[in-house]
Formats: sequence, structure tokens, C-alpha cells
Amino acid sequence: MPDSAKSGPSPPIRIRRLEKPGSIAGQETDLVTNQAKFALPPEQPLVMPRQRQHAPGRALRSGVSAFRVWTWCMRLLLTLTTVTLASYGIYEMYAVLNRSITVLQWVFLALFSINFAWISFAGAQALFGFLLLMARDLRGRRQRHDQLPVIQTAVLVPVYNEEPVRVAAAIAAMANSLAESAPGKFSFFILSDSNNASAWLTEEQAFSRLAANSDEQCPVYYRHRRDNSERKAGNISDWVMRWGGGYEAMLVLDADSVMGPDTMIELARRLEAEPGLGLLQTVPSIVWGKTLYARLQQFANRLYGPIFSHGLSIWHGEGSNFWGHNAIIRTTAFADSAHLPILKGEAPFGGHVISHDFIEAALLRRNGWGVKLATDLNESYEEPPPSITDVMVRDRRWCQGNLQHARFLFARGLAMTSRLHIFSGIMAYLSAVFWLLLVVTGLLLAVQADITRPEYFTQPSLFPTWPVFDSERAINLFIVSMVIVLLPKFLGWCSAIINLRRCFRYGGPLLVTLSVLVETLLSALIAPIMMLAQSRMVWEIVTGGDSGWKPQRRDDGSISFTDAWLRHRWHIVVGALISGLTYYLHYDLFLWTLPVTAGLMSSALLSWISGKRGPGQILQRIGILRTPEEKRPCKTLTDVHQRLTGARSAETALTLTLAALMSDPALRAWHCAQLPDTVADHADFNAAQVLAKAKAERTTAIDTLEAWLTPAETMALLQDPNLIQSVASRSSNNLPTR
Repeated sequence: MPDSAKSGPSPPIRIRRLEKPGSIAGQETDLVTNQAKFALPPEQPLVMPRQRQHAPGRALRSGVSAFRVWTWCMRLLLTLTTVTLASYGIYEMYAVLNRSITVLQWVFLALFSINFAWISFAGAQALFGFLLLMARDLRGRRQRHDQLPVIQTAVLVPVYNEEPVRVAAAIAAMANSLAESAPGKFSFFILSDSNNASAWLTEEQAFSRLAANSDEQCPVYYRHRRDNSERKAGNISDWVMRWGGGYEAMLVLDADSVMGPDTMIELARRLEAEPGLGLLQTVPSIVWGKTLYARLQQFANRLYGPIFSHGLSIWHGEGSNFWGHNAIIRTTAFADSAHLPILKGEAPFGGHVISHDFIEAALLRRNGWGVKLATDLNESYEEPPPSITDVMVRDRRWCQGNLQHARFLFARGLAMTSRLHIFSGIMAYLSAVFWLLLVVTGLLLAVQADITRPEYFTQPSLFPTWPVFDSERAINLFIVSMVIVLLPKFLGWCSAIINLRRCFRYGGPLLVTLSVLVETLLSALIAPIMMLAQSRMVWEIVTGGDSGWKPQRRDDGSISFTDAWLRHRWHIVVGALISGLTYYLHYDLFLWTLPVTAGLMSSALLSWISGKRGPGQILQRIGILRTPEEKRPCKTLTDVHQRLTGARSAETALTLTLAALMSDPALRAWHCAQLPDTVADHADFNAAQVLAKAKAERTTAIDTLEAWLTPAETMALLQDPNLIQSVASRSSNNLPTR
């Protein structure tokens, strides 16, 4: 690596010399020289061959160790516990049906077996995670070293039509801290895939200032990609192939991610210390939830999350997973192993891999690189989706990606842990289908029992066969099932109550107990809504529906009640039908299904309320659903919040238009400096560019041009520096505006 790259250089100057007709050329020469700096360092390419779906696997580079032996012992113990629980539940259900089973009852037993085995695995994992967390509490925090890492780390922040002010505030806080804590060791790269013209211009306005004002000890660079093929995975791969050769590690963040400098430095140090480690994933904590639903997810993540993450670490070992962000990756390992294959066929199961992270981790592990989960690094944060409807939009994309992973489930060379990650991701959505089928089958059995006459002599015999349903055994099995389902919540509550220091971060014993009860009640009401929603997602994907690529809302999740009713009308209808049917069949059955039907019938109300800030703020004031970061935020979170508040109060217009670009010579010069030297870099015929040029030549006003241009044509115009200067020149000659 060149010395200049190691010392964290300021962005080199690349001056664009354009043909500027009219007086605009002379007026802007000095401006371009002073403002139009190329916001990227010199390229240092890295070869990144595209991988195949099937390829031979390699043994782990780390070799046999005490850690690997311990991991295998824990895997065995976790498997035995899961099998024992699942076997007990399946046998008890078989006994409840009294072993004289009809075809429909066999279907019910099969569905019950799948669901009970799934919750048994989750319950066993939570139990072992709780025990490991308690052991680490007794042992104390892991000692960290003060020595700085030697390796150069690029912090990659992919953005896609995001609010740039919040991204800039987070990057500025992190970059300034790293410039002080680890000078010359980190550089930030904002990798834009924005395909909306206003979003692109607005982010350039914010990020140009950020790049210009960044400390040379931790520079901030910016790149906008013309063609956002392969989505986020393509965005990262493009950086690896152009600049990856200059950085030994890349720390991948999301647009809503925040990470403390100590955690970032420790990640680089651990990656450097383990030559066989390819990826180290942190466990992000959710912060800054404002709406009721966001605060609900935030509390669950902070209280129950450590139980689950420690449970995952029990069996992951060096075959852990990648969650797409808040993780550090060895750049050469990623380049050699993780360029995703393109699957045969069309979407939703063919084409580019949508949920890239699981497969990238699997390919790293296939090539012998260790993938680990760091459960002891705390200052790693992200933001939650603000409402139920926003979760549904995100889940639709995730569901398609996870189901697409079925193409890799039996791919040659993958480690067993990688296959388990893929299977778990698929089951995260198929389990909703299995639960729905179980409910439907149970209702059919109830209807069958009500409308059919028992057959006492189904086989030739002197004595009748009496239909028997072991209700006492069924109640006991139901209690056991509820204990397993609620076990992670109970263990999370115990982890807070036992550790008083942790307990008072949540507000004390009374408030943490009330918070758990509120979260459990609301989650129980939301669960059947998500069951139906995810079942529909699976159906749409199986029948050929493609999710597309939509930006996420971050803060505001509010929708009108009418919109909530339209989105959830079928949930309400299904809930009402089930409720009416069970009430007609038997009042006790009506009560048993009430937890499901109540959530469905109130789905529109829940969705409407969940996206509002008011209910969340009321609970926040009285301390319900409080999290440690609300009581005592870390320095980085405080810094980001202050910067964001100041930036938003100073901004008057957060969305720029083409007219704004034409009226701002400094921004226009900076924008043009970031574009390829010539539009001919892309040799294919671009119809949008031709039409944009033709419309620009026939227009006498900027606002008229904006009205004429389609979104694709506006993007094409913004990608052509000479056309931009031509439009700017004409508008500078006092052409009339309408």
C-alpha cells in the first residue's frame, strides 16, 4: 500500500475541464478550481472473481483449537436438548390424539411436530444463551488492549435514497472520534446507489461539505454509482474492485448505523490478531425508537437480544453469519471468496442474490475463512423500522431473499453451519405458513367433530371403539408449549433482575417488569398479523412475485386510519370469521383462539397506533420500555444526536431540484467533478440521455424542463456534465422562467 494511503490523505484534486458556452466559462473558472475536488482517493484495484454456486470447500485456516472443541461440545449439548424437548412434545400430542388417528389428525400432528421442534430449538438456544450471559457477568468484561491496529480499515456506508443529514451527522461524529483515537487508520467511504434525482442532489449538498471538512487523519470520501446493479452487494463489490487493494479491512455499516470508536478499533485489532478470521459480526443494539412499534422493538432487542445472541454464539463458532452491516471483513478474503454468483432463471428465485449477507458469509466459510460473532462489543447501533407496515415492506424483500437461498441449501462445499443459517432464514418465514396451516387444520378438526357422527365400529369387533380426547394431557402440553415460547422473555427479565446494575438501566425492578408485560401483550397481538402477512408474502413469491428495491423510512411510520384499514382489511375479516366460527362451535374453543383473533380484528387499530410517536412518548415519560441508551447514552450517540439536531435546525430546504443545482455554481461544479470524464464511459445507447438532451435544447425555462423530464431522463441529464453546463449557461443568460 502506498504511504499516502496509509497516512489517511486528504482527497486528491481532480479538476474537470468542460466546454462551457457563453460567459459562464469565464465566470466559473476560479469556482471550479476551488470547489470541484474529486471526492475519492486514487483507485487501488483488487481482483474479485465471481464465485460459482457449487465449488469444493476448504478446511478452516485456523486449524484445531480449544475454542473449536468447546463449540462442538456445545453443539452436541444443544442438539440433545432440542431433540429431547421436541420428542416429548410430539409424543404427548400423539398421546392426546389417543393413537387412533384420522388422516386430518395425522396432518395436524405433522404440522405440530414442525412447529414444536422449531420453538424447542429457539427455547434451548435461549436457555444456553442465558447461562453463558450469566457466566460472563460473573467473569467480568473482557480485557482489551490499548495498542492500535496496524491495518488500514475502510468504513463503508452504502446509501440508497436516504436522508443525508442524518447519515452525515453519524459519519462526522464517528470520523472525528477515530481521527483522535486512531489517527491515520480509518477512512470513510459513502457509497451512493441513489436513483432519485432529488435524493442524489440533496446528498451531494450534505456530503460535499462533509468531505471537505473531514480531518485528514480520518478522511471522508464519496462515490455515486451510475448503474446500481446487484443492489447493495454490487455497491460493495464495486468498491472492493476499485479501492479494495488499499485497505486490509472494510467495516460495513448501514445508513442508520452508528458505532463507537473503541468498538471499531477493537474490531480491527481482533481481525488483525487472527489471520484466519474473515469476518467478525457485532450484535447491533436498536436506538432512537420514537414510535410505539419502534420502542417495542427497541426494548425487546436490548433486553432479550443478549440472550439470543449468546445462544447463537454457542453453536456458531467459526461458522457464524453476516447480517449485512456493523461487521468488519478482511478485504482480500472477501474479494477471493464472496463475489456472489448469478443464479439461472428469472426473479424471484433466479438472477442476482437479493439477501447477500447470508451467502457471503457461507462463501467465506467455504473458502476456509472463519466467521465469528462478537457478543461482547457493546457500542454498535442501528435504528428500528417505525411501524408494522414498514416491517411488512422490509420483510417482503427479506422473505424473497431468504426463500431464494433455497438454491444454496444443498450447494456443494458449504459447511453444515452455513446450511443451518440458510435453513433458519427460510424457516423464519415458512414457520408463519406452518403456524397458519396448524390453526386452519385445528379448526377443521373442530368443525369435523361438530358435524360428523362418531364411528364406533370402524373395524370388525365385538366391542365399540370409543373416541377419546385426553383433555388433561392437552392442557399440560399447552402449558409446556407456552413456557417454551415465553422462556426467552422470562430469561431476559431474569438477566435484568439478577444483575442490579443492568436492572436500573431499564428503570429498576418495577419498571422492567411492567415493560416486559407490555411488550409481551403487544407482541402477542401483533404476532397473528405478521403470521398472515408473512404467509401471503411466501405465496406471492412462490407464484412469481418480485419485491423490487424500495428505500426504508427511518423516523416517521405514521399512516392514516383509512390506509391502515385498507392494508389490514383481510386480516380483520379472517379474524372475525375465525372468531364467529369458534363461538358457534364451542365457547371454550372461542376463548382458546381469542389470542389469535383479537390481534387480527384489531390489526388496523394496532397498525395505525404503532406508527405514531404520541403513545411511544407517553410510555417513555413514565419509564415503560426504557432502554439503557435512553437513561445513559454513550458519547458517540450523544454527539450524533447533537449534530443531527443542529443540522436539521439550520437546514431550510432538505430536498434539492434541478433548478436548485443550476442556481448554485459551487454545488454544480462539485457535482460535475464527481462524474466520469466522459459519458462515453458507457458505450450502450442511452435513450433517456438522448431524450433529455433533446428536451433541454427545446426548453426556455428550468421549471419547464423539470416538468418535461421523466425521472430516468432527469438522472441521465445529471450524469452528463456537458449537458449540465449547457443548461446552466442558457439559464445564466436571463432566459425567462415560468
